[in-house]
Amino acid sequence: MAEQHTLRVIARIHSDFPTKFGIPRQSGLVEELRSAVVFEPEYRNPDALRGLEGFSHLWLIWQFSQAVRENWSPTVRPPRLGGNARMGVFATRSPFRPNPIGLSCVRLERIEQHPQWGPALWVAGADLMDGTPIYDVKPYLPYADCRPEAAGGFASQPKEASLRVECPPELLEPVEEARRAALLGVLAQDPRPTYQHDPDRVYGLAFGGWEVKFTVAEDVLTVREIFHRRQEP
Repeated sequence: MAEQHTLRVIARIHSDFPTKFGIPRQSGLVEELRSAVVFEPEYRNPDALRGLEGFSHLWLIWQFSQAVRENWSPTVRPPRLGGNARMGVFATRSPFRPNPIGLSCVRLERIEQHPQWGPALWVAGADLMDGTPIYDVKPYLPYADCRPEAAGGFASQPKEASLRVECPPELLEPVEEARRAALLGVLAQDPRPTYQHDPDRVYGLAFGGWEVKFTVAEDVLTVREIFHRRQEP
């Protein structure tokens, strides 16, 4: 029987994604996204962050909390390959792993002493759902963590934003200005599952308290509606 170890949740992230749909498939793809890393009460000690302000980027080690399973599969279908080819799970960043652990590199914007949360980290470019448990925060070290000569396998080149977004200005106007560029960046990344290509299908993206309805025909995403999401009872 495999050894069992317990990991402590030290923080949770506050992001604009209440569901998995639409979250960028890697960190840093939409730099305009802003999130807050909020520590659990036991870890709200400013001394634990001493010196962190000198680093521009951080590693977040976190749990794929919506992908926890008892069993695992040795192969998965990476979205990068259109969902049609199987690769070994350890050759991918799929959430469906023996241990559902994620790793994201984010940019540290500031450390803030929040009146309710205590010391919090404001970061850019995170690819985490709101409330995601975080196991650890580590500084990014350019001399050790950057390897320009590294081979990237089947994901050697970053996937460029694949859609042109058309959104009438009057639909976007009610959205807070600080979130507009992030929303458009998320849409341009093509939030749809790789196997869905119906131009008549209307998709719904929950983002920052808004519900965004859109369609996609070929390489154009057209926003149809933006309205406030109904709060869950």
